[in-house]
Amino acid sequence: MATSTIPSVSPGMESFIVGIIGMGDMGKMYARRLSDAGWKIMACDRDEQYEDLRNEFSSRTNIQILRNGHLVSRASDYIIYSVEAAAIDRVVAQYGPSTKQNAIVGGQTSCKDPEIKAFEDHLPPDVDIVSCHSLHGPKVDTKDQPLVLIKHRASDESFRKVETVLRCLQSKHVYLSAHEHDRITADTQAVTHAAFLSMGKAWHSMRQFPWEGARYVGGIENVKINLTLRIYSQKWHVYAGLAILNPEARKQIDQYAKSVTELYKLMLGGHHAELRERVLKAKEKVFGRNNAAGGPQWEDKPLLRDTVLDQFSLGRTEPGADPSTLLPNNHLSLLAMVDCWSALGIVPYDHMICSTPLFRLWLGVTEHLFRDPARLEGALRVAVEDNTFRSDDLEFTFAARGWAECVGLGHFETWKERFVATQRFFEPRFAEAIEVGNAMVKAVLESTKA
Repeated sequence: MATSTIPSVSPGMESFIVGIIGMGDMGKMYARRLSDAGWKIMACDRDEQYEDLRNEFSSRTNIQILRNGHLVSRASDYIIYSVEAAAIDRVVAQYGPSTKQNAIVGGQTSCKDPEIKAFEDHLPPDVDIVSCHSLHGPKVDTKDQPLVLIKHRASDESFRKVETVLRCLQSKHVYLSAHEHDRITADTQAVTHAAFLSMGKAWHSMRQFPWEGARYVGGIENVKINLTLRIYSQKWHVYAGLAILNPEARKQIDQYAKSVTELYKLMLGGHHAELRERVLKAKEKVFGRNNAAGGPQWEDKPLLRDTVLDQFSLGRTEPGADPSTLLPNNHLSLLAMVDCWSALGIVPYDHMICSTPLFRLWLGVTEHLFRDPARLEGALRVAVEDNTFRSDDLEFTFAARGWAECVGLGHFETWKERFVATQRFFEPRFAEAIEVGNAMVKAVLESTKA
């Protein structure tokens, strides 16, 4: 057990109990981290998980597994609903009325609009509402990562209690409203996820493990491959709720599909001048606004360096391989990302304080392409002149449009079927990919602090 990150539970909170309803990956991570810091935890999940959870946490004396959310709600001073966004209304409707008088309630969903509505509809009026959202996955070190805190309906005292409990995560607290949270998470996550989901679906459709060929090699490609597999190794609902339930996310995913389609049509038609003009205009709009110096948005030091990224390949090509032996890439996914940001008026650097590790990597590789004029011109030339991978780009376009249609229709089951089918295709390589991907994320985050 880790050493407590606070000397002792704060004075006046010695008997304070934290309840967690939903012991998925994030719920378990919170339970472990908070109990390590000395807080008493009462937790539950579905009834069929009861015995397994009791066995899993039997060695932790300050975590008590209860049979249902009624028991957790009645006994806890601060209850965290750690369930998927699609289920939040049903679960709060079931257990919310049992909430202890004058308790504090919050949630960990990625989309706060349905969460807050569920709390307002189903919680007693004497209950305070303070929600949170750790902007990272359960396997990422919480230290210095953004943790959004939303004081929706609460006294200053209740809010301080939540801050005190969560301080042991050593995250950077970011204070937002529910609406601000949903807009920013859409800006920093929705389109990023759509890009990786589309790449994975395209490779799946072609029955292709991209690291086994000569096109997807090098720093940018390592990020594409490792993070695509990282996403598909997770549970489907982690990304479905954010995309389908957040109106801002729907709009952005739809625009990304339009950007991919329109750029692909320009490539297919051989319209180099028009493609180049459109991409450079998008570059200027997204990256060209800055401070009084009038320079680009990016810093002198790039977010990512090839020397770091080249270390993390799943393929067999050695770092520093002769570029002439590698097949070219037009980077349609990155060109479309900047075109999408431009169309929506998004400047990605504006939300760096709320960015996930995945978003910082994606912005880093996008910046990596656009800040090098020769590399960008090469991608545009390849986009029009090289037909070698037209089929890859066609499948990517189909995939992007498919995800956008699924999100627009609000079909959770269709999302699940699309996701799980691709997940099964890549599953045999997850163990290796997750190990390499975790090392890459850690190395990149450390290099950006230097």
